[in-house]
Amino acid sequence: MTDDVFKALADPTRRAVLDELTERDGQTLFEICARLTTKYGLASSRQAISQHLAVLESAGLIRTRRQGRYKFHDLNTEPLERIVTRWLKPEQPEHHS
Repeated sequence: MTDDVFKALADPTRRAVLDELTERDGQTLFEICARLTTKYGLASSRQAISQHLAVLESAGLIRTRRQGRYKFHDLNTEPLERIVTRWLKPEQPEHHS
């Protein structure tokens, strides 16, 4: 699972998608595409962005939910928290001799 997260984060477009969901959670594919074009000049097709979203979802970094005809994408930070806690340990108290 950790490998999937690192693979997902390796791509700059996917990192931009996560940045956008951090700023405004619960966006549709159309909204994400519009924001990527406006803010980053990324003129990727909706199909390409949809594939990026699928990679992020399979890595557990986003969750999707349907409301009527719309599919909303929400950020899920749990996989990142697991990575952080794996290597960042609480500071040990200093021992004085």
